[in-house]
Amino acid sequence: MSVLETVCLNMKTQPTFDEINSLFSNNAPDVAWRKTNDIIRRISPGYDFSLLGSIYEDVLHLFRGEYMGYTEIRTLYHDLPHTLDVTLCAIRLMHGIHVSGTTMHDDDITQAMMATLMHDVGYAQVIGEESGTGAQFTQTHVQRGIAFMRRYVEARRLPAELAERLAPIMLCTDPVQKFAQIEFPDQRARRLAQIVGTADLAGQMADRTYPEKLLFLYLEFKEAGFGNYQNMLDMLRQTKKFYQLTREKLDSVYQGIYAMLSFHFQDVYGVDNNYYMESIEKNIAYLDKVIECDEAAYLTMLKRGGIAEKSRKITVPD
Repeated sequence: MSVLETVCLNMKTQPTFDEINSLFSNNAPDVAWRKTNDIIRRISPGYDFSLLGSIYEDVLHLFRGEYMGYTEIRTLYHDLPHTLDVTLCAIRLMHGIHVSGTTMHDDDITQAMMATLMHDVGYAQVIGEESGTGAQFTQTHVQRGIAFMRRYVEARRLPAELAERLAPIMLCTDPVQKFAQIEFPDQRARRLAQIVGTADLAGQMADRTYPEKLLFLYLEFKEAGFGNYQNMLDMLRQTKKFYQLTREKLDSVYQGIYAMLSFHFQDVYGVDNNYYMESIEKNIAYLDKVIECDEAAYLTMLKRGGIAEKSRKITVPD
């Protein structure tokens, strides 16, 4: 258990604003790994980290351009912190489900963590195909990621059954894939897919810099020729509709399991807030204010992380 978690649990008081924001700020892989370890041990004190630890390191190498045969992943929105955001949300959700009374087995943990860690590796570029940033694979990145996962499982001599279970779980993160049309080997795999799918949506939208990072997402979509956005401001305006569709998906397709996050925070902090959903609502409320501005002023509302300034200077590759 981390120092923050111990203090909050002992005091039985809500975390501060900065402490809540730190839940969704996962820029340091070593810190994210410690958080992941702490939560997994709450679910399974005897969990064997040897396989997951090596997978985690391999994914870091891939993002950094240190994995044999690949360049670094250069997409601005779908970067390493995004993957860590999703991974932390998934394990917190699994812990909440576990606390609520539904047992999460060690195999469930490993499979969900592998799926989240690899769900965006399809943006990686093989050496020799370095044109663009990788965003050109927007519409195919999930299938590319599944293909990478299959090669990885084979190269590591892991059970072939593992790849067959992971493929449909990863497929659920494809926004154009209908969940009802995915064939799962069993109900446990289907449940894990709902967890991973929920984490992919909630993990990114809870980030306090989500409104700013939408500027990066616009640049990725522009490079990919994806979507019908006229400009950055138009994308911000359309995000409100995207959120409404996302909330419907979370409630229906994924059966509202995001509510289980409250059990995690109750167990860790002693309060039953769902900080993910609260943060998402705040982000959407702030976006409502941003999109009221005209094109000359809206960027002045997006000041966090220097993202707006950086986005101004980027030329999208042809």
